Amino acid sequence: MPRLFIAINLPEVVADHLALVQGGVPGARWEARDKLHLTLRFLGELDGGTARAVAEGLAAVTQPRFELGVRGVGHFPPRGEPRSLWAGVDDPTPLHALHDRIERVLIRIGVPADTRKFAPHVTLARLRDAPRGRVLAFLEHHALLETARFEVVDFALMSSVRTAGSSSYRVEQRFPLT
Repeated sequence: MPRLFIAINLPEVVADHLALVQGGVPGARWEARDKLHLTLRFLGELDGGTARAVAEGLAAVTQPRFELGVRGVGHFPPRGEPRSLWAGVDDPTPLHALHDRIERVLIRIGVPADTRKFAPHVTLARLRDAPRGRVLAFLEHHALLETARFEVVDFALMSSVRTAGSSSYRVEQRFPLT
């Protein structure tokens, strides 16, 4: 059964820009360029009926289109040993509004509320035994990262299917913003 999540896919120019900064950290497993996205909500494995209800509920979400840019870098967790590197966004306000609308729809459907605080980001790499000095050097070197701004015209219900040693993502359904 595929794992589902809700995301904003990045335009090619932004994904290309982010792919160019990936590197220089031993122990980093860099996300493939075609897998770079901004997750709005992870859903996990859902049965077919719940997945259909989610898609129907998402179709009713309304929000105006908005502009977004990717800016800055950081790591999770914010304290302690870094486990992932990410790129942030320049203005999270419209993303928080969209996330909140989606969360309300999901709760109405019966999907348990997300207990984690929403922190808009694009995962660049997952880390395993990465030298702390190299992680800090990456963060310092790319602290002023800024991509071209782009118009967010939709969000998508995505699936992740595990393959040998990796996974692939597929758009299941797109939901236009007004």
